[in-house]
Amino acid sequence: MPLSEHEQRILAELEESLTKHDPSFVKSVRETSVVTHAGRRIRWGVAGFLAGLLILVLFFSHSVVVGLLGVALMFVSAVVVERNARRLGRSPWGEPVAGADPGARAWREWLSRRRRTE
Repeated sequence: MPLSEHEQRILAELEESLTKHDPSFVKSVRETSVVTHAGRRIRWGVAGFLAGLLILVLFFSHSVVVGLLGVALMFVSAVVVERNARRLGRSPWGEPVAGADPGARAWREWLSRRRRTE
């Protein structure tokens, strides 16, 4: 259902007001996409997995409980990476990726080539 002229005018006024009052928020919203968000979460997931592995290696011989916490951190991080990789695979290919890291575009191209060969 399309918006009426009155509703469109109200939205335009809200956007203009927000742009004036908080330009950094507007910039971050415009530059963030599914690809950049998922890529950020994948990086955090990989960092968490490596931290869990480090905890496991360093503390397992001293305390089994702390070692198991490292394993739990590794598991949660792997789930975060997997879910965001799926989300990255489902993102629309024509979506703008302004502000994305250069690797995101390469990642999308690799996924699209892989889908074409399957």
